[in-house]
Amino acid sequence: MGVELLDLSVPITTGMPVYPGDPEVEAAPALTTAESGVNVLRLHMGSQTGTHVDAPFHIDDALPRLDELPLTRFTGPAAVMDVRGLPPRTPIPPGALPPGLEPGDVLLIATGWSAHWGTDDYLAHPYPAPETAEAIIAAGVRTVAVDALSVDPTPPPGSDDFSLAVHRVLCGAGAVIAENVTGLDAVVDAYEAGCSIELFLFPIALAAADGAPARAVARVDDRAVLV
Repeated sequence: MGVELLDLSVPITTGMPVYPGDPEVEAAPALTTAESGVNVLRLHMGSQTGTHVDAPFHIDDALPRLDELPLTRFTGPAAVMDVRGLPPRTPIPPGALPPGLEPGDVLLIATGWSAHWGTDDYLAHPYPAPETAEAIIAAGVRTVAVDALSVDPTPPPGSDDFSLAVHRVLCGAGAVIAENVTGLDAVVDAYEAGCSIELFLFPIALAAADGAPARAVARVDDRAVLV
């Protein structure tokens, strides 16, 4: 295969799923070639739309905003935590973390929950336990990505059982969080085969923002199989 680029992003479309209470998404023509000679879309969406990155500022005004973070925070070698098959709303324990985590790694949490995208079941994703988040920070990791709506449990409809415990551990240590990544099966397979994997999670350059949509991409190189 050599080098392959895998798109791990959900497309931004009108009416797409959003976190409960976030702005709904609308993408509609603003200009058309028939009337104006060019096609231009008008976009209405929140900063946490689709595959996106959270800056620490997302949960605390005193923490760094998106444009205050180094670009190195949005890329690095992948370390995959494969927890596919867990039941709904299951906390992920520290023992599930991959061995050998190092500073600069991007921890990719594969829950398999992207298979439920667009359904009510998507809200019932597994999530790291707070003590797992603490272990991630203790290992020096400052970039975490998950194929789910949040790294914290998403309350079911009608519930007010809301928590940002994991966000507070990660963001409080200056980490960034990518949510709603998708298509991780191929990445997990490549990781288990020992391929070299680099992740790119670069967000739109929104000034002073809490976060922004990102194009998440994995660079898989089977010519550099890790021993």
